[in-house]
Amino acid sequence: MGRNSVIRELPPISTIVIFLKMYSTNYSIIRSSISLTCLAFLIVFFSACSTRKFSKNNKQIEKEANKANNNNYKNYNTLSYIEEFKGVAIEEMNAFGIPASITLAQGILESGSGNSDLAKYANNHFGIKCTSDWKGKNYFRDDDQKNDCFRVYKDARESFKDHSAFLKRKRYSFLFQLDKNDYKSWAQGLKTAGYATNPRYPDLLINMIEKYQLYQYDQSESEKQKIAREDRVFSEINQNIPQESKKFTPVATPPAGAKPITADGTYTVVKGDTLYNIAKRFNLSVDELKMLNEMDGDGIKLGQVLKVK
Repeated sequence: MGRNSVIRELPPISTIVIFLKMYSTNYSIIRSSISLTCLAFLIVFFSACSTRKFSKNNKQIEKEANKANNNNYKNYNTLSYIEEFKGVAIEEMNAFGIPASITLAQGILESGSGNSDLAKYANNHFGIKCTSDWKGKNYFRDDDQKNDCFRVYKDARESFKDHSAFLKRKRYSFLFQLDKNDYKSWAQGLKTAGYATNPRYPDLLINMIEKYQLYQYDQSESEKQKIAREDRVFSEINQNIPQESKKFTPVATPPAGAKPITADGTYTVVKGDTLYNIAKRFNLSVDELKMLNEMDGDGIKLGQVLKVK
């Protein structure tokens, strides 16, 4: 038997090339599929780890707050909240010119009259977030993004003072030229400066002020007093300008691109939510949110599903 008789006929070169291309393509698809699967797994894994980390942090903050308050928190209504904090609001007004009525109305709206988890456990009455220069403790909850980072204060008084510091920046500087008892112009000016995205924010503040007569805590000042105050405040604002990005830009704690928790135009109430914060998050007024959900009162409960569209 000749040597060539045991060698099978080889396929044409073109067939071999096609086979190699098919193998290479399939291999690339398989490799890409595996890579995407691994990437998806890693994203889910690290997201779960982050959520556990935030939850553990919050539990520690809540434990410390419970110990400091002997598990006995004040249960405010709007009138008792005003009575409790009108003093510090007046102090801040006299120091910097922010109407006490504006400060109180913002505190009532942002903190649910001091009853939100953020106010209760973190003493944060104005929803001020962490920034890169914040050295204090943090409390995490969903707001503009999932697990936004909020500042924890040693007491509510510190939160009111930080609210004044937050406003002493370039974008709000024109407000300090207003009279310190001109709450209507302050309410409109806060919206103009971008403090809130809700187009009805000025009306919410003004209605709150007039409903509870918060304007009674505002005080006039002489021209001489006003000039002295403006000089002092604008000096502080000018000192802050070089550091504004560091001092006032919230840190990007949540993953980039995270969105509020919505599905089919609904939102499920989670721990720490207030009706006002939910309305603000979805660019609604409280009245609009209540109307969408046929609500008579302001009470919401954990797990409640609300229409937000």
